[in-house]
Amino acid sequence: MAVGTVTRTPWWAWLWPVLAWTLLGAQFVLPKNGLISIVEAGLLIATVFAAVYHAEVVAHRVGEPFGSLVLALAVTIIEVALIVSVMISGAGDTSGLARDTIFSAVMIVCNGIVGLCLLAGGIRHREQGFQLQGANAALSVLIALTTLTMVFPNVTVTTVGPTFSSSQLIFAATVSVILYGSFLFVQTIRHRDYFLPVAAGVDEHAEPPSNKVARISAGLLIVSLVAIVAMAKVLTPTVEMIIEGAGAPKSVIGIVIAALVLLPEGLAAFRASRANRLQTSMNLALGSALASIGLTIPAVAVVSLVIHMPLTLGLPSKEMALLIVTLMLSQSTLGTGRTTVLQGVVHSMLFATFLFLAMVP
Repeated sequence: MAVGTVTRTPWWAWLWPVLAWTLLGAQFVLPKNGLISIVEAGLLIATVFAAVYHAEVVAHRVGEPFGSLVLALAVTIIEVALIVSVMISGAGDTSGLARDTIFSAVMIVCNGIVGLCLLAGGIRHREQGFQLQGANAALSVLIALTTLTMVFPNVTVTTVGPTFSSSQLIFAATVSVILYGSFLFVQTIRHRDYFLPVAAGVDEHAEPPSNKVARISAGLLIVSLVAIVAMAKVLTPTVEMIIEGAGAPKSVIGIVIAALVLLPEGLAAFRASRANRLQTSMNLALGSALASIGLTIPAVAVVSLVIHMPLTLGLPSKEMALLIVTLMLSQSTLGTGRTTVLQGVVHSMLFATFLFLAMVP
């Protein structure tokens, strides 16, 4: 979700959080029914959009490298809040929810968002280019993060099953933070030019918002984040009931959470590709995937260790095969710096395969 020069807060950016809190307060007097749940779900999605918008306004005001960190932290808080809320409130075994959500985020980004962007951009512009160095840097970190957090738990022997011991979990969380922090440093300071549009001669940016607008957005960001956490907790039983009624596997909850968190940035990436700004699309998409793993795993690990919540991170064989194919395909797609509609079709079909196998395992 791109933010240009901001002079005032748009009406929807404060209305959605206000309505969310109003509905949360009404929970104490209104009987719970299907219509209320539908309104809650709609307001939850709208409030996520509002939270990401306010995070981007604050990020634009503080500048780099802290701006990227503000946005990544806001998105991570939303994702972790949804994961922990469902894990604590959910029925049955929810130890694999963090793994399912992060894996879904990788599939949605690398196949869904990237595939849609390449498909839309290829149809409209035939061929598009991006910075090869930046894409390869992001992909190398993504490969390391996904392997460390979702493959290694299957081969370690300290604990039984696809899990880490406490010391292994602390180590994996620490390495995840270091890898993501290193990428952020390279992207925003050391090699910033690797992530700028290919045709850009100078680094052009919209004017940052005023201090007043930034302060308003900072306050509304906090209000929105707390509302998201509260609404996620309220909606958890309803979502589980719908998924169970549809006969879908419990891992579908992870797809719902990842899709909700990635929706704003995914739409922004799609709009950028349609405007022939594929570099911006790649920055948004791959940056979202890296933040989803590099910050969510440490946050969930801390919660797991503090409240002694079981955490299963290793992927089953089917998901691991999908992950390997996705990473190999991404290396091929991002290895030339030029893309056509064909790559978009291939990634989109792999994403369709992921969704089909999630519903029909």
